[in-house]
Formats: sequence, structure tokens, C-alpha cells
Amino acid sequence: MNKPVENKNFSETAPCTRNIDEALREASKMVNLIKTPEADVSDSERQWVAESTYQNFANHINKGFLEYRKSVTETSDFALTDWQGEGSILRDVLGREYIDMLGGFGLYSPGIRHPKIVAAAKAQLDRSPQYSQEMLDPLRAHLAKVIAKLTPGDIQYGFFANSGTEAVDGAMKLAKLYTGKSGFISTLKGFHGKSLGALSLLGKAVYRQPLLPLLNNVHQVPYGDADAIEEALRCAKEVGNDIAGVVVEPIQGEAGAIEPPDDYWPRLREICDKYEVLLIADEVQTGFGRTGKIFGVDHWNVTPDIMCFGKALGGGVIAMSGFFSTAKIWKCMEPNPFMHTTTTGGNPVACAAALAAVTVLVEEDLAGQAAEKGEYIKKKVNELQQRYPQILNGIRGRGLLLGMEFPTDEIGYKVASGLFSRGVLTAGTLTNAQTIRIEPALTISYELIDEMLKRLEDTFISLG
Repeated sequence: MNKPVENKNFSETAPCTRNIDEALREASKMVNLIKTPEADVSDSERQWVAESTYQNFANHINKGFLEYRKSVTETSDFALTDWQGEGSILRDVLGREYIDMLGGFGLYSPGIRHPKIVAAAKAQLDRSPQYSQEMLDPLRAHLAKVIAKLTPGDIQYGFFANSGTEAVDGAMKLAKLYTGKSGFISTLKGFHGKSLGALSLLGKAVYRQPLLPLLNNVHQVPYGDADAIEEALRCAKEVGNDIAGVVVEPIQGEAGAIEPPDDYWPRLREICDKYEVLLIADEVQTGFGRTGKIFGVDHWNVTPDIMCFGKALGGGVIAMSGFFSTAKIWKCMEPNPFMHTTTTGGNPVACAAALAAVTVLVEEDLAGQAAEKGEYIKKKVNELQQRYPQILNGIRGRGLLLGMEFPTDEIGYKVASGLFSRGVLTAGTLTNAQTIRIEPALTISYELIDEMLKRLEDTFISLG
């Protein structure tokens, strides 16, 4: 086994000057390494990757990540470098294995490198990696039909992009274009992305305040409170602040797997219809089986006006997202189809991966797997809570979008670090620091779940 990468006074950031020869050497070395069969990568090459990755993060990405990540700071003497994985197992470049309970924040729903999805992407890559931008795109057209048939109600038309943030921004543009109104209502602790548009909807000050002012006429209300939504719409109408849409997650992911009351989504549908505003469901994290249904809104049999997708849409292989709506709403996009465009969104390789991901979703009943495994984990973790009430408050969520909540941020961080040192990868949630997410591949085995639970209890024991 190779030695860990020591954080031993890597050089301070030096001024970066143009050097095309050095750029070529660096790029060529990495390309050759990428093409080298895994078994033929030498120990010295692996050590170089680990050390140079740390240094390049410090010099060219963001030093702040090196302070934030448990993989760097757990004992302050090493950094781990992501390298390989399959199913629910990740390996660093030096060969250490981790049970992946993070799932890439939800993008690995089918598992890491699902063979059917990888094969489809590779096959399309060999045929054509990008579109001409002039001829019609067959995979994009067929994927749009597939998504239309997969979504609830009369959702029919859509646009493909690269990230969930782009999908939310596109949905906001569509809502404004269709309604002729400017405003939006979102929820406290909600998360919809970090572009300037999506950030305007985000419900936590630490990410918003440094960048104010953002979009005008955006209002946040408590999540799960339909009365608050209605009151905000009533007040907005009374003072002439026209609202185009209400943007809500079916279950709040980054707030710590927060579920709304059972009447929340049905009431949102009624309220939005009453005030003639669009109901926009952000399914970027909840969609494609994650919560135990194909989409989060399926738990309440509600059809939104617009739905946003991302993460798992690309099958954990290619970046992929989209936003879809009813034909009635999409009609406003027809006079000028260039109102919203992208060069790389919905490219052939991404569409191939997404088509394969949908076949896996349905054929392997990923939603059903998530529902059953989620209930199993909640039962076992609740048993741990009874034994260690001073450490764990409880667990919540649906399917395999779960959050363990702890009495303090500090305890939560110690648990996450303890799990990491025991070979379990997890992380906190973005707008609730007391919560650790459990968001593995929906295909994770019960054997790995039980092993994770064993290591979780070992961590609790170590914390006393």
C-alpha cells in the first residue's frame, strides 16, 4: 500500500505565467495516464497523481476546498484523491476503498459506472460525440418523448441542459415568458442552484448576502407551510407584485431531507391555480427514483406546471439536466425557439446515457429499491438512536434521500469524520449543518448497508 499524501508545506501559490510547453507536458502526461490500463499504473504514478492533485487544487482551484474536505483535514496529514469506483464502492488513487453513502449528492442513483449506461455512452461516443447544431438531433428528440411519458399528468415538452442550476434558470425564464409576470416565491432553506437566477431562490443568507442584490421580486416563506405561500401570493397581488411561479422541492434535500405535511403539495396545486401562478417542482435531487417514487411529486399525485431535472438524469455518467412543462405553457416558446438555447446541453453522449438510465430505472425498479432500502435503514438507525440518544436525534426522509440529525453541528461533523476514517463516505447538507445525508446508489446491497450501519455504531461508541 502506498503511503498517504502528507500535507507537508506544499509551496505557496506562486504567480502563474503563460507557458504553452508546460501546458502541453501536463496535458500529455495526464492523457497518457488516462489511457493506461488500471493494472499498469505504477505506484510512483499514483503517488504523483495524489501529490500533484493536492498542489493543483491549492494553486488553481480553491485552497478553501482543502480546509473543507474531510479527505484532506481529518487528521491534517493526508489528502485522498478520487480515482475509481463501481456500484457503491469508491477507491482513491492509492487503492483505499470506501462505501459510498453520498452518491455524488444524488447523481449515482443507478450506481457508479452502471454497465448498461456506460456501454450506451461509449457506443454513442464512437458514433458521434456532438451534434452539428443544424440537423435534427435524434437522441434528444427520443429522450424528450421518453421523459414526457415518464412524467405525471400532461407534461409534454422540454429542454435539456447540463446542470440542475441551468434547469432551474430555464424554468424561471419559461415561467416569466408564459405569464408575463416577474416574481417568484421559494422557501427558506430551499436549494435550487447557485447561478444568479437560481441563487435568488435559495433560502440561506450565507450564499445570498455577499451577492445582493439578486433578482427583484423574489420572496421566501417557510417550507411546508401552504398558508404562508397563500398569504405571500395574496399580499403580492394586493400591492401589484405579480408572481410568475412558486418554486419548491418535493422534499428539501440540502435542508436535511425535510418532508412536508401530506396536504402540502395538493394545497400548493390549489393555491397556484387560484392565484394563476405556475407551480414549479425542483426535482433535481428527488427525481428518478430517489425518494421511492419515480418523481417526488408522485407521493402526492400532483402534476406541477413545470418540472426541473438533473443529477441522476445522466445516470451518473454524463452531466445532464432539463426542464419540462405542459404543451399549453410551452406554446410561448414556439414563436422564437432561440429564446433559450445551449451548445452542449442534450448532446448525443448525454442523451444516450440518459436513455440508458431510464431503462435501468424502470427495468430494475430503482424507485421500489429505494423505498424498501430506505425503510430498512430508517428502522436500523432508529434502533441506534434508542441506544445512543445523546449522539443522534433521529433520521428522516423518504426512499434513499435520508438525513440523520445530531444535537449540534460539532457532533455531526465528528460522526462524518469518524465514518470517513472507517471507510464510509458521507457528508452534511448545505443548508442544515446538523444533518448528515444518507444518499447512496439505489442499487446498494443490503450487505453494504449492514456494514455501513456497523461502522456507524462503532463511530457512536468511539464518541462515548
